[in-house]
Amino acid sequence: MVLQASSGLSGGEVAGLIVAVFWAVLVCFLAYVLVKLGKVIGEAAKLVAGVADQTVPLLGEVTTSVVQVNAELTRVDTIAANVEEISTNARAMTSLFSATVGSPLIKVAAFSYGVRKAMTQRTEDDIRKRVKKEMKAERSARRVAKKAAK
Repeated sequence: MVLQASSGLSGGEVAGLIVAVFWAVLVCFLAYVLVKLGKVIGEAAKLVAGVADQTVPLLGEVTTSVVQVNAELTRVDTIAANVEEISTNARAMTSLFSATVGSPLIKVAAFSYGVRKAMTQRTEDDIRKRVKKEMKAERSARRVAKKAAK
């Protein structure tokens, strides 16, 4: 065995010591990062569990709402079918009324319009004749009055 007389470290030993310290710092840093990452993953798991706990009742309420809406839509479909049937019946009744009563009614309306028009025309002609007669009488009276004044 050979003893060394120097008290200092050799270059290889210093390099090994530096690498060992570096690895120790790196391991401590990685341990710190892993602890923090574990906490983040734990919080994420709690968040997912909370969302799942709140989603299940919400899905139940949505299902109930969809069932109720479907029941109402069924009622609306029934009402729409009834309205369609009523409008078809009304259309048929209108056609029937128009075919049976409409034509004679139109003829009566046209006849009454013609009678009213003729009566109105006759009355207007009578009024014009009377006005003309009165104006002639006034002119004659003025002429007679002028001749008598001379």
